[in-house]
Amino acid sequence: MISLPSFTRVTTLPLRNSEEEIQIFKQIQKDFVHQFESVFPDKQAPRTVVIIPSLTLDQEILAKVHGVVHYEERLLCMLMLLRMPRAKVIYVTSVPVDEVIVDYYLHLLPGITGYHAKQRLTLLSCFDSSPKSLTEKVLARPRLINRIKEHIPEAHHAHLACFNVTEHERSLAVQLNIPVFGCDPDLFYCGTKSGSRKIFKACNISVPPGFEDLKNEVEVVDALVQLKMQNPWVKKAVVKMNDGFSGEGNGVFSFDGAPAKGNIQRWVESKFKKSFKIVAEGLSYESFFYKFQSMGGIVEAFVEGDSKTSPSVQCRINPVGETDVISTHDQMLGGESGQVFLGASFPASKEYAVEIGSMGKVVADELQKYGVLGRFGVDFISVKENDGWKHYAIEINLRKGGTTHPYLMLQFLTDGNYNAKTGYYLAANEQPRFYYASDNLKSESYKGLTPHDLIDIAMYNELLYDGSSQEGVMFHLIGALSQYGKLGVVCIGSTPERAYEFYEKTVEVLDKETA
Repeated sequence: MISLPSFTRVTTLPLRNSEEEIQIFKQIQKDFVHQFESVFPDKQAPRTVVIIPSLTLDQEILAKVHGVVHYEERLLCMLMLLRMPRAKVIYVTSVPVDEVIVDYYLHLLPGITGYHAKQRLTLLSCFDSSPKSLTEKVLARPRLINRIKEHIPEAHHAHLACFNVTEHERSLAVQLNIPVFGCDPDLFYCGTKSGSRKIFKACNISVPPGFEDLKNEVEVVDALVQLKMQNPWVKKAVVKMNDGFSGEGNGVFSFDGAPAKGNIQRWVESKFKKSFKIVAEGLSYESFFYKFQSMGGIVEAFVEGDSKTSPSVQCRINPVGETDVISTHDQMLGGESGQVFLGASFPASKEYAVEIGSMGKVVADELQKYGVLGRFGVDFISVKENDGWKHYAIEINLRKGGTTHPYLMLQFLTDGNYNAKTGYYLAANEQPRFYYASDNLKSESYKGLTPHDLIDIAMYNELLYDGSSQEGVMFHLIGALSQYGKLGVVCIGSTPERAYEFYEKTVEVLDKETA
């Protein structure tokens, strides 16, 4: 018999972002330890997970991402929690999710009928496609909050699962009176570009030459001058907003033509505004530095190399303070300067997966001292030097990311785990599995394809994931396909080559069907 925790009872709601609200949130989070210890290990325990897949990030930068409202579908992989027969899931979105998409996920549940799962799934929507974050939309709808509460059974433990946690998610947790499996927003600085560099330095992990805690355009220019003077070999530098994401808060400055001797300060000042290239499409120079001034940021050398990769490590810190490396990836970066996240292959190269995994564990142990909770990623730039690799830590993302949902999907489907000591993932049947994933498979010719069309095409061409072979293709961002010609895929195979073959076949089939 599992006893229910004695959560702090919120009778009258405190003012948003007040000290009272913050203290209530911290107490609710402390109570989460009991839930984690008593409920999480028991697959038969009654529980409710409230999923708020809100990208609570800079909305102007997010608006540059085509079909961003459909990115809320990426956490639909968490519907696989319904494989636990007494688990209930409440999934909230800005706009309704097509029933075909929901059925697509539910048919994959092992050992559970779709009918049984549907009885334990509640889908709620704000019916609001505006640029505001989903969590802000929910907070503006007290009746919707009450509806969420009404759908949490009295006998259930409950917690919030979010993409990232800000003061908005904190307020929602207090209003719902349930904990959130994510990082306290008071620790936000640890996951900024400046905070990341300081954490890496404390862990004795290499970072590119650079400067953090810059406040404005003037300090950026001064930092570029100092960077070039101290490191004459630097060809380019990256300017990053502290809270940028997927490369969209970055800009690149080239030192091409800089004098070997003479006044570097005057040269940078004269070239900067004209030569500075902003990654986010349509973001003006003035808007970039207006945002930079509010966020702060860094300047660091653009890492060069003939053989260069962008691996990442995903870690988790649980409510009792245990740290774990849960996956490694090689990220695919695109855009003119290679700053934009497009997708990833799993696991990272066997040449360095174990090495970067151990570095990620060091970072996780350091962050645990600050009280960080939940999943987070550590990004690297790795350059091959002679017979080894030189790894530069780039940033910490104290949130879920572009590699979270592909790995969760693999884990839910195969019931396996990644071994950080070997660098391999083994399914429950002890067979290795790999995947190639992308959030950015797109073509103008794909526009007009509905979710029904995609599922039909995938079935007829034998692309869909097959539970018997534990191989095939999982689709996500399906709602973005018809309007934006864009979708996401996770291509699972028994070898890295096999996984990529599924990706190539998917592209070939979609191109043929829409020719």
